[in-house]
Amino acid sequence: MSGTLQTAVRGSSRTELVTDEREFAALEPAWGRLYRRCGAATPFQNHAWLHSWWLSYGMPGRLRLMVVRDGGELRAVAPLMRQRRPLPALVPLGGSITDYGDVLLDDEYADRAAATLTEGLSEAARSALIDFREVRPGGAAERIYERWRGPRRRVRDSVCLELPATSMDELAGRLPSSKAQRVRAKLRKLTALGVEQHVVGPDGVGAALHRLLELHRLQWEGRPMTAEHVQERFCEHLVRSMVPMVRSGDAVVTEFRLDDSVVAVDLTLLSRCLVGGYLYGAHPRLRERKADVAVMLLSACTRHTEGSGRGSLSLLRGDEPYKHHWRPETVVNQRLLLARHRTAPLMSAVVCDVAARNRGRELMRGRQEHEGGRP
Repeated sequence: MSGTLQTAVRGSSRTELVTDEREFAALEPAWGRLYRRCGAATPFQNHAWLHSWWLSYGMPGRLRLMVVRDGGELRAVAPLMRQRRPLPALVPLGGSITDYGDVLLDDEYADRAAATLTEGLSEAARSALIDFREVRPGGAAERIYERWRGPRRRVRDSVCLELPATSMDELAGRLPSSKAQRVRAKLRKLTALGVEQHVVGPDGVGAALHRLLELHRLQWEGRPMTAEHVQERFCEHLVRSMVPMVRSGDAVVTEFRLDDSVVAVDLTLLSRCLVGGYLYGAHPRLRERKADVAVMLLSACTRHTEGSGRGSLSLLRGDEPYKHHWRPETVVNQRLLLARHRTAPLMSAVVCDVAARNRGRELMRGRQEHEGGRP
């Protein structure tokens, strides 16, 4: 399938199913305007991120972008692709390297756009399940879920941890006094060492991200790390997406220098609703000099939250113990499953699989705790 197919008309709005990647690229200006008008949008719904991801990871013939137009303007987009295994489904673009999946809805026309988009998705689904993964609570996809007329289920997805979008001093003030004093001492230590921060401009983003990935490999040397982070396709995607996102103010790349050398690089993503530290690389020399890398990175991240009006500082997916030092709020992403009556058995199969996996994790955790408590 290629090109654009009109699937439904509702008043002055119409839905179109875009299946050609050249048309995906051409949507960038209108997509960008819609992105600015969607308050729930995370950086992972940015056109630059998703189009770049498709170029690195997409499979020919699988693209399924459901768009709603009103006149010449986009009012909604569901960025999806067709998946055949393990079950036929329409799933969000972005894959495992994307922390939040969602649709985009124009806030001013949200009710009408959501209704039209829901109709288009129902028609496009046919024999496939619609499987929205990693939807942040309050995400725009919840409006589609509310309007869905067929079978539907909501299950838990990944855990994310979030902090208030405030200053580093106020984040430290949320801690017990002894811990807050240690954080402030670590900040003074960074200053005493002479660690300097430098925000990289769009022209320097490519080189800075290559340094980030080199430092990332170095910091994980000899330990298990995310395998995708060392793949060439990931590097290409990151550079290709971040250059326009830095230029538009939707991402910030920061270099940290010590003794005139770059010892760390951080990538932070920004949208109206959140700021999130996505990836960093740090030279082991920082720890050898007794610099607290986590404090350094969080301090840099808060420079983009204080007074910004953004809803939260997201630590993104993962429930790692070091994140809990900051007393974050636990926010659980949602998995929204939408079926037609003929595809209800597919939805049931997914729900059973999720339950089995959760039970398996609970048993493994209980076993580890039991073994760890043996004398």
